[in-house]
Amino acid sequence: MDSQVVVIENLKKYFHTKRGPVKAVDGVNLRVGAGEIFGFLGPNGAGKTTTLRILTTLLVPDSGDARIAGFDVKKHPDQVRLHIGYVSQVGGADRPATGLENLILQGQLYGMTTPTARARAQELIRLLDLSEFADRIVYTYSGGQRRRLDVALGLMNRPTILFLDEPTTGLDPQNRANLWTQIQKLRQEGTTIFLTTHYLDEADTLCDHIAIMDDGHIVAEGIPADLKKQVAGDCITIGMEHPAEKAPKLISLLQKADFMREVKLDDNHMRLYVTDGVQAISEVLRLFGQEGVPMENITLSAPSLDDVFLRQTGHSLRDINAQGGNV
Repeated sequence: MDSQVVVIENLKKYFHTKRGPVKAVDGVNLRVGAGEIFGFLGPNGAGKTTTLRILTTLLVPDSGDARIAGFDVKKHPDQVRLHIGYVSQVGGADRPATGLENLILQGQLYGMTTPTARARAQELIRLLDLSEFADRIVYTYSGGQRRRLDVALGLMNRPTILFLDEPTTGLDPQNRANLWTQIQKLRQEGTTIFLTTHYLDEADTLCDHIAIMDDGHIVAEGIPADLKKQVAGDCITIGMEHPAEKAPKLISLLQKADFMREVKLDDNHMRLYVTDGVQAISEVLRLFGQEGVPMENITLSAPSLDDVFLRQTGHSLRDINAQGGNV
């Protein structure tokens, strides 16, 4: 098998509305290597789910090419479906049935005999630690248990690549961490995983490579650690009201300081990228006091994926996620 499981070239998908075209996917190029966890990161409405639906043959692109395991999604959708597993945001389990019954039915839908489907189901029950609840009806499952069953359903056909669309949305921290463990276990078993998420910590923890999408475009791509290195030094984040009004004079003063590298503003924060945060923070506090500008809060941290997103787009991914959206 080719080392590139997913190959996307100049992919486009527009939706026509009364207000004009919505460019959900606007010239996307991507490569996903075999055996890796690839993170597709971006706010709600960025175009992640639309891209995923094209790759899983649920939508036809307007133009461009996409190949999964060597098969063109437009010309050979049936072959693509045989090589993928797909776990949507809402899941696909039949809730009046047990987990085991769901798994066996999924196998039968892929053409397995009942004994073969049962054997594969038991294999996945062991792999994903479903044994405690596999014989219970799905109505009784917790959110985390349902998501683990959804992942198992996506793996019944031994796919070349498993697509997970926002797999941990709505889960509490304990269930999120548990599902992370299961995803990492799948990668160790050799499964290629294409993961969409708007959780920064999820992408940072799980993914070997990531692409950050915004407004239908890929704005950054690479290994998470390498992307964060692009934002050099430490980050001082200052919460303040109306920073665009109060910041210009402060920025002018800060930019003269030896420790300053870069200043970014978004709706509620000023972010200072400095060579040494511990040494710089006292001078920053002094300048704010000197100018009589109140702070709501101040934090010191290493650069994050949100800093990468802010640098590429001019706005914070966390703030956009709080506002919601779709596509």
